[in-house]
Amino acid sequence: MPARKSKVKGQKSKILASLKLRRSGQIKTQKLKTRAKRSSGLTIDVFDTKGKIAGKISLPKEIFGAEINKQLLAQAVRVYLANQRRGTASTKTRGEVSGSTRKIWRQKGTGRARHGSIKAPIFVGGGIVSGPKPRDFSLKISKKMKRLAIFSALSSKQKANEIKAVKGLDSLEPKTRLMVDVLNNLGINEKDKNILLVLSGKSSKELENIYRASRNIEGVHIINAEVLNAYDALNNKLVLLMESAIDHMKEKFLKKEDA
Repeated sequence: MPARKSKVKGQKSKILASLKLRRSGQIKTQKLKTRAKRSSGLTIDVFDTKGKIAGKISLPKEIFGAEINKQLLAQAVRVYLANQRRGTASTKTRGEVSGSTRKIWRQKGTGRARHGSIKAPIFVGGGIVSGPKPRDFSLKISKKMKRLAIFSALSSKQKANEIKAVKGLDSLEPKTRLMVDVLNNLGINEKDKNILLVLSGKSSKELENIYRASRNIEGVHIINAEVLNAYDALNNKLVLLMESAIDHMKEKFLKKEDA
């Protein structure tokens, strides 16, 4: 009996203590702190075309703060490079070589070996035996692995401080000189230009102007956020993101994951 009474007293004291905390508002503040810790993501500065900080933007942690999987990155790069190959080498067999189909000499009585066609592989200009033919070098990787590889590539870039966000490019005229000025304002040296400019996924006249202004600059590679891949992200020293491209990446990658 005394042991049971002590247990009941202990439970009552815990309940009373929790009620006091709720009344004082301490529990609410603790919950808010935990929620803030969970919701806190990655933030980077957003630059304008003059190179000044125009604000900050939060990067989705699932894309830019993911765990870096080096094996998956190596596999994704290998698949991408293999898919760029075009097996165009081709030779003709004796059935594909153009020429006469008549018997070149009679079967017997000439003292020579018997032959039926000038297109035989032993003759000059004849067909090729076991020569190369167009082949498919492409490899496959699942959509989920491809998406995770992009996350790993962008996360490694973010970890190395090799990602910049810029806004105001939509208002640029299609002139190379203006885009060069923007890059200089952002502090990108001409010698170290190896930039991947990621445009927004939605095609428009403004994006076409940005493409025209950037395509003739050496070391600047332009890609749409819709076709962004791990190889291009890793193969460039700096990833320059348009502000609208980040929103497009959220819509493309995160909604599919939730579904």
